Amino acid sequence: MTLSLIGVVAILWLGATGRLELYIHPRYTVFTIVMAVIGGAASIAAFLVVPGRGHAHDDDLPDETPPTGWRAALAIGGSVLLVAASAVALLVLPPATLSSATADNRDIADSTALSSADTTSLVGGDSTTFTVKDWATLLHQGLGDDFFAGKAAAFSGFLVATEDPDVVYVARFLVTCCAVDAQPLGVPVLFPGWQDRFAVDDWVEVTGGFSPSADPSAAEPIVLVPDTFEGIDQPAQPYVY
Repeated sequence: MTLSLIGVVAILWLGATGRLELYIHPRYTVFTIVMAVIGGAASIAAFLVVPGRGHAHDDDLPDETPPTGWRAALAIGGSVLLVAASAVALLVLPPATLSSATADNRDIADSTALSSADTTSLVGGDSTTFTVKDWATLLHQGLGDDFFAGKAAAFSGFLVATEDPDVVYVARFLVTCCAVDAQPLGVPVLFPGWQDRFAVDDWVEVTGGFSPSADPSAAEPIVLVPDTFEGIDQPAQPYVY
């Protein structure tokens, strides 16, 4: 029951501080909090009302000798360690966002979220309002140089290295349900020497325009050529939905 209550407290704390959305889509926040409260109440009720073992058939049961000595100490110590570790992980350590390592493992260049995206509303939309998600989606659809020519982009994200040392992704994670299913979305930016000023996972804000890659065989046929490329603090809401 202790572990259950720690989990409930953690969910309520994250919800109260606005950080539950680092783990789940905002549309599930209220549902998760309500279910946590119900689960906590059920755990307490079960602890209070479950009857002890009856004695009517004790003679039919094998003798049970409780552990003593070092076995008892080991059992108690293990339980205490488990509870302490859970409390520290859920209540003490700050929530961590997904990183470039996760983006690499989930193939930022060919995210399944990009393949299934509908670009109908984007093609004729106001490009000055486009996010990383919007630009990454359009680039993945292969609309060609003519579509991107003359369009100005402005967005922010964290840095993910590519095989080309002169190109870096500015990326975010798209969350449809929770962080477990998050998909990385990134816009390739041509910025030779970016490693001298920034590190992988640094957050930046970028403005600029698009241009065909100088290398026809490049993995990214169109890249953003930045006018500005400035470091920023990680935003309170690092994901896109």
